[in-house]
Amino acid sequence: MSNHGHAHSKVTAAGLLVTLGIIYGDIGTSPLYVLKSIVGSNPINSETVLGGLSCIFWTLTLQTTIKYVLLTLRADNNGEGGIFALYTLVRRTKRKWLLIPAIVGGATLLADGIITPPISVSSAIEGLRVFNPGINTVPIVIGILAALFFIQQFGTKVVGRFFGPMMLIWFSMLAILGVSMIVTDFTILKALNPWYAYNAIANNPESLALLGAVFLCTTGAEALYSDLGHCGRGNIRISWGFVKTALVLNYFGQGAWLVAHEGQLLAQFNGGNPFYSIMPEWFYGTGIVIATAAAIVASQALISGSFTLINEAIRLNFWPKVKIKYPTELKGQLYIPSVNWLLLIGCIGVTVYFKESSKMEAAYGLAIVVTMLMTTVLLNFYLFMRRNSIFLIALLLVVYLSLESLFLIANLEKFMHGGFITLIIAFVLISVMWIWYDARKIRNRYVEFVKLRDYLPQIAELSVDTTVPKFSTHLVYLTSADNKEDIESKIVYSILQKRPKRADVYWFVHVHVVDEPYMMEYKVTQVLKDDVFRIDFYLGFRVPQRVNLMFRKVVSDMVQNHEVDITSRYESLNKKNVIGDFNFVVLEKYLSNDNELPIYEKMVLDIYYFMKPITLSEERAFGLDTSSVTVEKVPIVLAPARDIQLKRLHRKPDGKWQSGNDVETK
Repeated sequence: MSNHGHAHSKVTAAGLLVTLGIIYGDIGTSPLYVLKSIVGSNPINSETVLGGLSCIFWTLTLQTTIKYVLLTLRADNNGEGGIFALYTLVRRTKRKWLLIPAIVGGATLLADGIITPPISVSSAIEGLRVFNPGINTVPIVIGILAALFFIQQFGTKVVGRFFGPMMLIWFSMLAILGVSMIVTDFTILKALNPWYAYNAIANNPESLALLGAVFLCTTGAEALYSDLGHCGRGNIRISWGFVKTALVLNYFGQGAWLVAHEGQLLAQFNGGNPFYSIMPEWFYGTGIVIATAAAIVASQALISGSFTLINEAIRLNFWPKVKIKYPTELKGQLYIPSVNWLLLIGCIGVTVYFKESSKMEAAYGLAIVVTMLMTTVLLNFYLFMRRNSIFLIALLLVVYLSLESLFLIANLEKFMHGGFITLIIAFVLISVMWIWYDARKIRNRYVEFVKLRDYLPQIAELSVDTTVPKFSTHLVYLTSADNKEDIESKIVYSILQKRPKRADVYWFVHVHVVDEPYMMEYKVTQVLKDDVFRIDFYLGFRVPQRVNLMFRKVVSDMVQNHEVDITSRYESLNKKNVIGDFNFVVLEKYLSNDNELPIYEKMVLDIYYFMKPITLSEERAFGLDTSSVTVEKVPIVLAPARDIQLKRLHRKPDGKWQSGNDVETK
């Protein structure tokens, strides 16, 4: 495992406790609503209950245990997991189409994060109907969600210490409550037989509705992989044994209670939820508090996961650059204000629109099953890339594409009942990611590069030309040229023509985003002795691009190694050993009107430049907002307009004008 891994990546008691708190919030709170969704408003039917329990057990086994815990966790990128980490592993093969499952999977995972907090918190708070059947839970749910999102800006370092113990209490409660009901009817354990799952699917006219509800038991499986870097493979695999046992015991305990009340309606009992029905009356209050706390932990995990996902998307150029804060020194903890408040608005909207957790179930699951399908595609390609057995790959592909396609079809049944909401959200997110990525590709395709060596003599002469006012002692440009021999023609124009910029030392800085998540390396090239330097930073896709701080560190190291003298070259200041000033120049590109583009490219770029004003400026995105920065606007001419044919008119001696030769104007 990478040295960059979390301190809890080793298998320890503390690591296992942290893993419980970070990873299992979503999948761990599923007992609050899965069996309630399976039974629905129909009279309780023992065949449906047994079939549902069997489907739950084998879904957790095939989908969560085998696919994610045993197989997908093997696809770690230097200890990091998640769909974008998996994409960075397989994109090394240069197959461009892999971009599609990465973007679709990332967008649908983010869309899922908008509905998980409302359904988890609502399911827990609705337990209050045990005491007051008519209580309106919507204001309470909104209040809890608003408070949860509000505290994100302060970091969750202190609160996070309680997540592990809280989830340990939660899973212990699930197991104990489940066992307390199973002992009343051990025959419920026959649902472990996969025949009941097959019978429920093959012979049940409402099998699709059943599968749509069953799928809710595994919606948190993707989090096991996404948080691999925080907890480590060993901690996840060992803790999952405990978590799965607790979940299965609780599901079967609820099943035993349901079978005992066959023919009756759920609405007659404790707010219509078998989860609360298996609790002793004296435990209701405590149970509701514990369930609410577990739901808050689940919501926190989804929020933190969304921040991490967007941070990775920004580094991979899938998302507009937005402000990122680091509220604590805790590794990996970050806060993205724009995403935080958008998630809150989305969660409140979902809560107000659906009002009840039972109605939210209709929208839940459709987006995440698409994420799982995309993960399956990327995972199998990764296994192929690692030269695993073709037979094994084919078997996994057939099994999981079939299983997840079946779940997708089942969840599409929910489309008109609320599933369309998450798909609309996912479509918007996919569009933003695709446009941001493709617009950059279109722009870069037309960027003109020139050979830097051809302009070095002019830059050297300008540096000592006292007739030109000195712009800065050190002049720093951010360049997008991957090749150290190249430079953008616009930068050359900025230095030599737009407003000649005389400086003692010129620096060209380039950032390479690499596939290793936490790499932080740099390379210095002396292009022209004492006058021109190029610095190449190699930063992982999870590393904040604080170019200002990194650049200062590099220059400091170079000074200690006597590679550069940064003392001011103004004679009066040099005597006093005053450090010279540094000025960053950022070229802000805008789309020129002199373009004739294909319809698709024009549409993509129009949307891109429409969104750009609400994103972070280049200087702030690279952490230059506290530095001396000069921003220059430069036009991008992607496809110049066709040559214009003009005819010149000449004045004749009699004062009249007549047409002359054509004049060609470009």
